[in-house]
Parts: sequence; structure tokens; C-alpha cells
Amino acid sequence: MLRTIAVRTGLTRSAHLVPSLCRRTMASTPADGDSNSLILTEEVGSKGVITLNRPKALNAINLEMVRLIYDAMKSWENSKSLVIIKSVGEKAFCAGGDVRAITETSNVELARKFFNTEYGLNALIGNYRPTYIAFIDGITMGGGVGLSVHGKYRIATERTMFAMPETAIGLFPDVGGGYFLPRLEGKLGLYLGLTGYRLKGRDVHKAGVATHYVESKNLTALEQQLLATTSGAEVESVLDRFSEKKDAGVEFVLAKQMKQINECFGAPTVEGIFKNLEKDGSEWAQGTLKLLHKMSPTSMVVTQKQLELGSKMDLKTCLKMEYRLAVHHVIDSDFKEGVRALLVDRDQKPRWNPTTLGEVDPVRVEKYFGPLPDGSELQLEDDGPKASL
Repeated sequence: MLRTIAVRTGLTRSAHLVPSLCRRTMASTPADGDSNSLILTEEVGSKGVITLNRPKALNAINLEMVRLIYDAMKSWENSKSLVIIKSVGEKAFCAGGDVRAITETSNVELARKFFNTEYGLNALIGNYRPTYIAFIDGITMGGGVGLSVHGKYRIATERTMFAMPETAIGLFPDVGGGYFLPRLEGKLGLYLGLTGYRLKGRDVHKAGVATHYVESKNLTALEQQLLATTSGAEVESVLDRFSEKKDAGVEFVLAKQMKQINECFGAPTVEGIFKNLEKDGSEWAQGTLKLLHKMSPTSMVVTQKQLELGSKMDLKTCLKMEYRLAVHHVIDSDFKEGVRALLVDRDQKPRWNPTTLGEVDPVRVEKYFGPLPDGSELQLEDDGPKASL
């Protein structure tokens, strides 16, 4: 989760790949220390390709990158049949979003702007008319999950590493985490959201986070064939031809623990989860407890409630709830301290307030889910003027 905010400059040039069909629009920023464009967009006939081009920062997205992606997608919404999003480099699809700048400045207005723009993009992806395909090749965390998981197809590779590690920085699994996590098998989503457990390669597919698994060496050929398709059925056929079956290879990394995960994380409260793990007493349960003790107690309670509520919401309603949570967290939470301990000073010793689950104030937790102080809400493009939860 590498985070920096950059300034946008725009320029346009023709691409050389397919001169008659392809146009590439670039935006560059001096903040990254070179003249490379952070977002590349290509038009190939009735298809569009978006490429995150910030490999030195593991393709972490900032506010301007989110705006550029949103603008490209909106401009293609009624003219393209298919849009692919991918990244440059082998290490990361997208390692996260820009929260460090928000916590360092304590600028609530910047927080509103960032989360409003990012969640607006998440909503667009989840309701996009063209077929949306994300190549999640490499690290895919936080904001990178939001760029991919709500789309129709997500292609994992042997290099994919998925995680929602927000409770470790005093936040919660946002970008629609409250929507997609509780829709995974059993209590797997809650387990992933509370622990930040990392899924890799085939396991991202087996967990249901990715829809397909393709070896990275075959991505170029897959992209070329997808760009040549003429129908939705043909897209399905191409993906099926390149993808491994979900039950192929070794079993899911958490297969042997799923019964325990469902039983232990099926408790109605986080305290209940801790008690179930203590009662279980296995090596896995002890390791899970050790991991959970590192997380913000308040964040874990908020996350459990977020996923419980989100399981009954559509994506847009869930994002509106998460917008409230995000802005409230910037105003008063463990968020700033978590970012300090893990991303700034990196001493790995966050001073959570409160320090134990028993001290978490239910009234404070409820406040996170309530209206913002100025009455503002996340306004999505097709909302009326008074849209709210």
C-alpha cells in the first residue's frame, strides 16, 4: 500500500500498435520523477484498454489516476463493447490507494474528495455497460481490489497476491469490501477482512475473488484474442479456453480450515470470534488469534458490522455506507496511527485507542455508520439530489 498524490498533465499521441484502429491518450506527472504517463488508454476498434503505468510504486493509485480512469471509462460507456484494465510490470496490478497523504495532512476535505472519486469509480465498474475485464497480475490490495473485483471478469495469474489489510492500519476493507467479502463462501470474506490474510495465485480463483486463472505467460495472447471478439459468447469462450478449471491443481489453501473458519467466525460479535478461537485451541486458531491481536480493535468491530450490513445491500448502497465510515475514520479513529506505524515510521507498533476489544465503545461504533457532521453523503452520478442510505 504505497501512497502519494501527484499532479496531472495531459498529452495525446498516436499509438503504433494498430495505427488504423488504436488511439492512446496519456497523462504524465513530474511527481514520480520521470515523464512516464501514469495511465495509458488505448482504443482498439470497439474495445478499450486501460493500463496502470506506475510500476516503481507498485501501480498504487492516487486521486488523479482515479479521475483519469473514470473519465476514460465514461467516454467509452456507450461506444465500447469491452474494456480491459491491466498494469505495467510483473510485481503488481495495483498495491492500493492514496491514504497516506490523507492521514499526513489530516485534511478532511481531501479525504472526501478522494473517497468520493474512488467510490464513484467502484460503482461505475460494478454497473458498467461494456464487458469489464481486469488482469489482476501481481499484488492486488485495497484500492486495486476496488478496480477489479466489481467487474464482470477478474483474471488471476500465478503472480497474483490478493489482500484486504485495512484493519492493520486502523481502517476497514472499503472500496466495496462490505459488498463482495460477505458474498464469498461461508465466513471466508469476514476472515479475510479481519485478518488481512493473503491469497496467492490459484487460491485467488478458488476463493471466488477471481473468475478465471491464466498463466501470466499467456496474458498477451489472451488480450489479443479478447480484442478480436465480436460477442459476449465469444468472450466467454476465449476466457474458458485460456483458463484453468477452478478445481484443477492442488486444493484451496484454506480448504482444511473452512469448517473452523465458518464455526469460529460465525459468532455475532468479534469478541465471540475470539472466544471461539480460544475454545478451538488448534495451531491454526492460535495463529489466527495472534494475528488478530495486532489489528485495531475498533476497526475489527466496525468491519464485522460493515460486512453484516453489506451482505444485505446492493453495491451502491454499500459504497454510501463506506463513504460515511471513511470520512468518520479520517475525523476520529485509529486510522492515522495505523498508517504512522505501518507506512510512515514503520515501527510496527501501533498504539490503538482503545487497546482492547472490551473497551470499544458501541456508541462510537454506531456513530461511524451514522450521517456525517455536515449532512453530506456520497453522491453517485445517477443519484437524485437527496440520495442517501
